[in-house]
Amino acid sequence: MKLRYVMIAVIAALGLVAVMLLRENIAQRKAEAKYTTFRVVELSEQTSDPAEWGKNFPRQYDAYKRTVDMEHTRYGGSEADPFAVGEDGIRKTVSKIEQDPRLKTMWAGYAFAIDFREERGHAYMLHDQRETDRVLKRNQPGACLHCHASTTVPYRQAGLDAGAAGTLADPLLSAAGKEQLMKGFSIVSAEPYSNATQRAQHPVSCIDCHDPQSMQLRITRPGFLNGIAALAASDDPLPHLPSITAWRKGDRAHPYDPNQLATRQEMRSFTCGQCHVEYYCGPKTTLFFPWNKGLKVEQIEAYYDEYKFPDGAPFSDWKHQLTGAAAIKVQHPEFELWNQGIHARSGVSCADCHMPYIREGASKISSHHVRSPLLNVAQSCQVCHRYSENEIKERVFTIQDRTKKLMDRGLDAIVGLIADIGAAMKAGATDAQLAEARQLQRKAQYRVDFINAENSMGFHAPQEAARILGEAIDYAQQGRLAVAKIKFVQQAAVETGVSESK
Repeated sequence: MKLRYVMIAVIAALGLVAVMLLRENIAQRKAEAKYTTFRVVELSEQTSDPAEWGKNFPRQYDAYKRTVDMEHTRYGGSEADPFAVGEDGIRKTVSKIEQDPRLKTMWAGYAFAIDFREERGHAYMLHDQRETDRVLKRNQPGACLHCHASTTVPYRQAGLDAGAAGTLADPLLSAAGKEQLMKGFSIVSAEPYSNATQRAQHPVSCIDCHDPQSMQLRITRPGFLNGIAALAASDDPLPHLPSITAWRKGDRAHPYDPNQLATRQEMRSFTCGQCHVEYYCGPKTTLFFPWNKGLKVEQIEAYYDEYKFPDGAPFSDWKHQLTGAAAIKVQHPEFELWNQGIHARSGVSCADCHMPYIREGASKISSHHVRSPLLNVAQSCQVCHRYSENEIKERVFTIQDRTKKLMDRGLDAIVGLIADIGAAMKAGATDAQLAEARQLQRKAQYRVDFINAENSMGFHAPQEAARILGEAIDYAQQGRLAVAKIKFVQQAAVETGVSESK
């Protein structure tokens, strides 16, 4: 009996110890959750090196460094250094224009017809731009840096050197900071790339998206600041962007400013939209986002069609080498296409899928290992979609495969139209006769390139991607009919001439 009481006392004591240890563990975890940063160094508006930020934010920096990872998905990613050179001096990897010569035909005369390779992670964005033949073999403007480097400090320093007020110690969003940023942006954009790139030291860095004191998300790229203000002032319906909707209902006394008005969830897409967009970055004028009429493909096209460069010339990126058409080269319009999709309308941000929340111990952070959601289905997709990983991937691949097939048909139609125009030119067709066909080539080519340059293979907005490619195929076939009409008229004229001579 006495032994039983002793055992009960021992068990009770052990239980009490276990409860106390559990309580201590919970207290420690709660304490860990409260302190997600370590103030090891003082960060300022001049701290552009991500390694310095990493001393205070080691978890985020560890993930940021993993953007060096190279893993291929069905329609994206990379498994090798696209600029690696073998012992024979030849690059080891095959470029996309060698894999699909139709792209070289579509871009004939433009820099992308020289070199176009697989995209790699953010860690390589500056290095790979410096190494592409588009830069090494063609003179490019400093505007190219806007989306390939940490530009916040270089822009501000260039502005200061040109006489802007204040110092780099001024908060970026102060009046002096904004003046420095905007003035330097126009200066660096106009410089030769070989000079401008010497100003940059890092690919996209922490300072480009975060305030160094409060860590709040912020917009630092002048192209987006100007572009989103123009978009807000447009008539494009944007029900999924509540801050713009609210601004439109106001007096509009001041331009829309995302740094003052955007919600945190909007900023989790806006920060990505600083670079993953369509824009003009050529030498004829300062880089701009073509959002004055809206984000849809035809709204951007309408703005380009009305736009005149400072010298009065109508907008085009280049004159097509084989046909003489005034063509448009699309960049990477992920933000524009995402805005047309179900995820945007459902309030899902870019970061929710590409930088999902993860747990490390008691801490919950946004992963800075930016990559395809297909490489992280559990944290990126299954948080909302309660299906198996295989089912989710198959749904994505179905969309992407269908988009690729439509794009292939569009490319075939465009290549056929280019060949037809070239043949008509050799047969003596005049510029006036070819004007309609060339315009249709511009419209078709622009639409195929919009989906080709966008890095989701249609997934960001499947129905919109299909609509755009359907229009591209239609415009290309209309162009071929326009060329056939020229041949018919020429043949009729020849036959009439022969008849009259008889």
